[in-house]
Amino acid sequence: MNKNILRILEVNKSYFPHTGGIETIVRQYSEEIGKTDGIQLKTLVCRDNFGMTYHENINGVNLTRSGSFGTFFSCPVSLSFIKIFRKMAENADIVHIHMPFPLADIALMMSGYRKKVVISWHSDIVRQKKLLIIYKPFLKYTLSRADCILTATEGHIKGSEWLKDYSYKCKILPYGLNTEKYSDIKKMPYLTEKCTCKKSIKVFFSGRLVYYKGVETLIKAFCHVRGCELFISGQGVLEKNLKEKVQRYGLEKTVHFLGFLPENQLKQAYADCDIFVLPSTEKSEAFGIVQLEAMIYGKPVINTSLDSGVPYVSIHGKTGLTVKPENHRQLAKAINYLADNPDIREKFGESAQKRVLTEFNEKDIIKRLYKIFKDEVRK
Repeated sequence: MNKNILRILEVNKSYFPHTGGIETIVRQYSEEIGKTDGIQLKTLVCRDNFGMTYHENINGVNLTRSGSFGTFFSCPVSLSFIKIFRKMAENADIVHIHMPFPLADIALMMSGYRKKVVISWHSDIVRQKKLLIIYKPFLKYTLSRADCILTATEGHIKGSEWLKDYSYKCKILPYGLNTEKYSDIKKMPYLTEKCTCKKSIKVFFSGRLVYYKGVETLIKAFCHVRGCELFISGQGVLEKNLKEKVQRYGLEKTVHFLGFLPENQLKQAYADCDIFVLPSTEKSEAFGIVQLEAMIYGKPVINTSLDSGVPYVSIHGKTGLTVKPENHRQLAKAINYLADNPDIREKFGESAQKRVLTEFNEKDIIKRLYKIFKDEVRK
C-alpha cells in the first residue's frame, strides 16, 4: 500500500440526488477532494428509503449506500451502516463526519477506530428534543473524540449550545460555491414573464417549504409591501397551507408559487430577480447556501438575525439587510426600502458578488480543506 496516499472516509446521512444544503457540501467535497493528487476518498451514506446496501460511482465518487429500514426523527435506521463503517474506517487515515448524524456517532464509538477524526458541524439539533435525550452521550463522545471541528462561520460556534467547550478545536471553513457554474446561463426574463405587472420589483425566495424557512412571515409581510411581486420556488409540507394564506390575504396577483425548479431555470430566476429574501425563523437554518447563489448574480439579500451562520453570509448594510426573525413588519420595511432605492440595490449587489468571489470560492475552500486534512495527519 502506498504510504504517500491519504485515505479519507467521507460520512453523511444521505447523498445526491437527495437535495439539501449539507448534501450539496458532501457532494462537493467528495467530487473535488477525490480528484486531488495523493487522495483516495470513499463516501459512506445511508439509503433514504427501505432497501439493501449497494455501491455505485457517481461522477467519479466511490459511493456506498448502506441498507436502511427508512428514517426515524429524520435519521436513517440502518444496522448495516455500523458494520460497514467499521470495515471502511479500518483503511482510512481520516474519517470526516458531517453532523448532526446520530448513527455515525454510534458507529464511531463502536468501531474501535483510532486514527484521525474530523467533523463538520452544520447545526445544532433544534426540534428533535426527545431524540436529543438519547443522543446526548454519543454526541459528546464524538465531540471529545474529534481532532478537529469545522464550522462554516463564527456564528456556528457562538450560537451553538454544544461547541462552547470545544471551541479550541474549531476551525472556520466556509461553504464554497463553484462560481464558474453560475456564469454559463443565458440570461432570460424568467420571472419578469410571470409578473402581473412588468414594472414590479421581483422578490425571490428559494428553499423547502418547511417550518423554519419563515415563508409564512414573508407572505404576511407582503400585505404591507408596495410595487413588488414575490416568487416562491420550492416544495414542502407547508405548500398547501401557504397557498391558502395567499388567498386569505388577497395576494394572488402578487405572490407566485413556482414549485420545484430545475437547475437551469433556478439560475435564471436568481439572475432575473431584484431582491432575494431568506426569512428563516429558527437556527435550523445554519448557513443558507441560497444566499450565495443570489449574491453571485449581484443580488442584495434580506436575511434574519439568527444565532447561526445566516447573518455572517450576507452582511447587514454591506451586501443586504438583516431583520429580526418572525417580524413581518420589519421585513416589509426592508423590502420596501430596497424596492424604492435602486442605487442601494446595485451597491449591495456589487458588494455581494465580490464577497462570494473572494470569500466563498469553491476552489479556495477545497484547497483549505485539503490542507486541514494534511495538517491533521502530520500531527
